[in-house]
Amino acid sequence: MSDEIRILLVDDQELIRTGFRLVLLAEPEMTVVGEAGDGRAALAELRASGGACDVVLMDVRMAGMDGIEATAAIVREFPSVRVLVLTTFDLDEYAAAAIRAGASGFLLKDARPTELADAIRRVHSGDAVMAPGVTKRLLERMSNDAAADPWGGSSGGGGAAAGAPGAPAAVRADALDVLTEREREVFALIAEGRNNAEIGGALFLSESTVKTHVGRILAKLELRDRVHAVILAKDLGV
Repeated sequence: MSDEIRILLVDDQELIRTGFRLVLLAEPEMTVVGEAGDGRAALAELRASGGACDVVLMDVRMAGMDGIEATAAIVREFPSVRVLVLTTFDLDEYAAAAIRAGASGFLLKDARPTELADAIRRVHSGDAVMAPGVTKRLLERMSNDAAADPWGGSSGGGGAAAGAPGAPAAVRADALDVLTEREREVFALIAEGRNNAEIGGALFLSESTVKTHVGRILAKLELRDRVHAVILAKDLGV
């Protein structure tokens, strides 16, 4: 029971939601706990269930409350719920904005069923997912928007921590001082988009040890997930 992944489908096209539901029916540990046609309905579903959901598959282009606004609201109100953004285009400006809003991943709607299931598992486990081939372009777009405060300001409560979204550049410049030498090595490989197995292979560490290092890095830098670790690395020139 504890291994079950509860999923909320959010898309304004019922046919697409049905297609995702059918794909996920083939995954024994995954359960679709609800559907919504826009962001406002998604929030209503989460509130009605008390946040009983692990991963939200979120379309970005929807009438009413779109996926960007909904992602920000979900991350703020239900911090344990992960959002995986789904889009038709491989560098959708809305998807980039949703990543800034706190989404943990970015996947194309035409991904193979195995890719979708794997992305859900990775996001659920605390990893991050980016559609193949788009990471560099996405980061470049977000970096070009940096002067306009792409993080959207503080998340409320307390001052901005080193490396946290919205932190002043002067503070973020020395953000990595809190990391050990080994953590800096791991951070540099995260910045390259490598997964835990690849980092372990490069540093001759077990995956479990890498996972521990990644968790400590995210905690020390006060980052939500690996996507935002990559973005911070880009900002700091790692």
